[in-house]
Amino acid sequence: MKNYTFQTSGVCAREISFALENGKLYDVKFSGGCPGYTAAVSKLLQGADAAKVAALLKGNDCRGKGTSCADQLAIGIEQALSKIDKAE
Repeated sequence: MKNYTFQTSGVCAREISFALENGKLYDVKFSGGCPGYTAAVSKLLQGADAAKVAALLKGNDCRGKGTSCADQLAIGIEQALSKIDKAE
């Protein structure tokens, strides 16, 4: 299992960490943001297909900011998957 940390931009959560193993998402943790929302998202995504999660969450907007914590997670997942693809 490989751990990743993504520094967010434009949202309440300052950082998102997660692990990837065999294309699956684990241990999603948000530093900052709405505690209820981030805890729920973390539970829902445990063991989910990372590429599908990124596609589902990408582009979600929060109050006209042009991004959201979910969108930032999608961006972080895409970057991590890109690193994996380049390493293979």
